Amino acid sequence: MSFNSVDQGVKNDNKFINRGLRDFKIELEYLKNDVDLYSQEKISLEKLQQTLRNTRNSFKEVEFFVAYYYPEFTKTHLNAAPLFHIEAAGTSAYTLPPEGLQVLDELIFSDEANGQKEEISTITNFLYNSYANFYLSTLNNGLSSGNNKTLPLRIELIRIYSLGVTGFDTPGSLNISEEAAHALKGVSEFINDEAYFKNFKTEKANLLIQKAIVYLGKNTDFESFDRIEFYKQFIQPLYAELGSWDGNPDDLKNFSGWNVSNKDFFKADFFDPYFYTILKPSKDSEELKNLGEKIFYDQSFSANEAMSCASCHLPENAYTDLKQKSASNVEGKTVLRNSPSLYNAVFAKRFFYDMRAFYLEQQAEHVIYNQDEFNTDYQKIVQKLNDNKEYKKEFKKVFKDGKINKQNFSKALSSFVASLYSFESDFDRFMRNEKEISEDAKKGYNLFMGKANCATCHFAPHFSGLVPPFFNENESEVLGVTKLPISNLPIELDDDRGRINSNVKKENSWIYENSFKTMTVRNIALTKPYFHNGAFNTLEEVIDFYNEGGGEGLGLPSHSLKS
Repeated sequence: MSFNSVDQGVKNDNKFINRGLRDFKIELEYLKNDVDLYSQEKISLEKLQQTLRNTRNSFKEVEFFVAYYYPEFTKTHLNAAPLFHIEAAGTSAYTLPPEGLQVLDELIFSDEANGQKEEISTITNFLYNSYANFYLSTLNNGLSSGNNKTLPLRIELIRIYSLGVTGFDTPGSLNISEEAAHALKGVSEFINDEAYFKNFKTEKANLLIQKAIVYLGKNTDFESFDRIEFYKQFIQPLYAELGSWDGNPDDLKNFSGWNVSNKDFFKADFFDPYFYTILKPSKDSEELKNLGEKIFYDQSFSANEAMSCASCHLPENAYTDLKQKSASNVEGKTVLRNSPSLYNAVFAKRFFYDMRAFYLEQQAEHVIYNQDEFNTDYQKIVQKLNDNKEYKKEFKKVFKDGKINKQNFSKALSSFVASLYSFESDFDRFMRNEKEISEDAKKGYNLFMGKANCATCHFAPHFSGLVPPFFNENESEVLGVTKLPISNLPIELDDDRGRINSNVKKENSWIYENSFKTMTVRNIALTKPYFHNGAFNTLEEVIDFYNEGGGEGLGLPSHSLKS
């Protein structure tokens, strides 16, 4: 078990943090004891649930610190999602069950808790031992604490909004308001206790936090909680205020796709597109983007000279083709899957529905070599470019070395695709107080972020499986997508095996059978049909599928949705 920190800055000497870490260990001891008593039927389930609440609240007060400086340990052992996961160890990879506070929340607040005593006990012991080892390590080796104290606090605000108030973090209790209040309390106490902040005017931030805590105390119902009001009145102003104090853009540049200079979740600069590409900003330019756009629309690069990138990604359709499955280069034949939108597609660490590509540039490579698509190779493409006087002139103009090669071709294409992002929808502008939207749209958003559980897979603000708050990994889900909309009988599971066939080393695990990347739902009104197989023609059909509990609710294999 590794306790590596993302920041080997300076040793932490903050009394609040040290006290909070100790208090969390004590709460874990109480939890461990009460789990034993519950197993022996010496205390009620309600008493155990309250002990877990206390333990989770204690963690929430130091979460901003632990989850920022020790993210891998936190997401794997302290507060992992209740799903099996892959953990690499040297040249091997193991499929491991989930562990930590989030799993316990789901188990202890379930109707089947009484029949899961052994599992609850096992997970609690794992959690206690993991944290005890971590705590001992901090006593012996000290805690890392970076030079910039504000970034962990701003990251925590992203975490509260995208994982906390959506119920992702509390799948059983849905205790969103109480936990958010404790998280904000920890932020406030750290600001007031940390000498680093003595040079800043902290009154506005503290006032916002105190008002937010009062608001959370008055609004405790999960289903009626107003995520719009909470964001506009508290999260965004506090996020912007903390962002005005300081923030070195380089502090997280190799670890997170979040742009630390951003002041609003729903602005286009929330993400750094260059975190997701091999291309870096110093090498990008308007001229490079224009060259990439020309390449994007050029059919001559495919083997039959009849297919371009735009054949499947049309700008008038949000860069999709509105077909169930895109046409291949063979007449009458289609490719394996539906064509996803390229708008905001750059914001991903994995590409394609089966997540087989790791960079935007690599995605293009798969299309180039695919026999059903371009059916060619870079050598032939480079030769065509060299034979074209206009392209030779443009490459010489754009690149200092003037070379026409695979690398420069890929840079140009990725520059164009990476430019296809926009946070300028009516909803984005509404969240920025620039425009009004209908009451139905507001209700729909609160359903999406709350009762309907959409945002527990389609995370704000990208509304995809790009995982907050660092946005440096993508999730896939096993939904049990059917061959046809569920109004069609018989109901059958789609044949596509998904991620398990991606040929990615260390990912050949049963948990990825029928698993597909969670795509963004931005611009979804323009990108029908839906799902990897394009079998669902309307959003109503999609919602009907989810309302039935997905594949699991229909009696098909699925482990991402619960019926």
